[in-house]
Amino acid sequence: MSTIRVGMIGYKFMGKAHSNAYRALPMFFPKVIRPQMAVICGRDAAGLELAREQFGWESAETDWRKLVTRDDIDLIDINAPSDAHKEIAIAAAEAGKHIFCEKPLALNLADSIEMLNAAEKAGVKHMVGFNYRFAPAVQLAKKLVADGRIGEIYHFRGFFLQDWIVDPQFPLVWRLQKEIAGSGSHGDLGAHVIDMARFLVGEFQEVIGMSETFVKERPLPTATLGLSGLSAKGDSDAPRGQVTVDDATLFLARFANGALGSIEATRFAPGHRCTNSFEINGSKGSIKFDFERVNELEVYFTDDAADVQGFRRVIATDAPHAYSEAWWPAGHTIGYEHTFTHEIHEFMLALAEDRQPVPNFVDGVECQAVLEAVDKSIAERRWVAISELR
Repeated sequence: MSTIRVGMIGYKFMGKAHSNAYRALPMFFPKVIRPQMAVICGRDAAGLELAREQFGWESAETDWRKLVTRDDIDLIDINAPSDAHKEIAIAAAEAGKHIFCEKPLALNLADSIEMLNAAEKAGVKHMVGFNYRFAPAVQLAKKLVADGRIGEIYHFRGFFLQDWIVDPQFPLVWRLQKEIAGSGSHGDLGAHVIDMARFLVGEFQEVIGMSETFVKERPLPTATLGLSGLSAKGDSDAPRGQVTVDDATLFLARFANGALGSIEATRFAPGHRCTNSFEINGSKGSIKFDFERVNELEVYFTDDAADVQGFRRVIATDAPHAYSEAWWPAGHTIGYEHTFTHEIHEFMLALAEDRQPVPNFVDGVECQAVLEAVDKSIAERRWVAISELR
């Protein structure tokens, strides 16, 4: 296989990110399978055509049901809102298509398990979009942990902080409606931190959490509000609707290996645009990462000489670091969009090697189990073991 024909469903924020990755991959990773940007799909024909031309897709389709059954499509890319994931993914699997699906995998654990079962039954390749794993600095963190260089892990503390809905006049977009999004900051932002923790530390054993919705009603969206990605303009005179998701969720965790964790996700942290950060403390050292400084990893080793001990700043763009051969000379930084290119690179490698890409729907299900365990903990005001949801 030298090319794979892609049909992508969704054309807004994530659609642009995925399109850029498909276009960039052959230039920077020429030895892997080449994605052919065959069909882009969405409901609004006029907006879809603009996206098709801008992003570089060959053709457009307004009915995803037709798309998933087409003989000229090999891979279905799902970046539509969360409430559409399950139906599209199961139909794609039954049609024998490989599947790339954005996170969170589904609205709930039961739906995510159905998606995994359908993909496994069909024998197709499947991947879930946890792109932050693919920052070279995070790959370096993984290597340091896996090689035992920071020793036995004691702590993981992670947080994903944003501020785009602090204004109470920000409209009631789909991300603030549970029936479409599944959850708020917890599933949108917290899912990334949960996946990072699983990737770097291991499986969760039990959790206890709390959450809050600070602004409980917002103006209903109208055609004049100028919705675009994570920005919008509100109208204080517009009718208001109820916010049905969390604005912030925090929880404590115990990992199966005995490590302790704390995770926070909020959209109410003024000044934080995309502070996706973690720190890991072990018996031999510590590592710290902040996505707003995506190329950097802070590293501390306890066996450094006493007079030079302290965190060192490592720029993860040198030859020993992941993906460095594809990009620019050492010290020439890369950014957010490159994590998606690396993600698609992993999918193409998996296809060539006839294996499941990582992370896949199994990881999506495990993440969903933690999300729901936290929700159960909040509702019942107690520690909840992940095993209770099995």
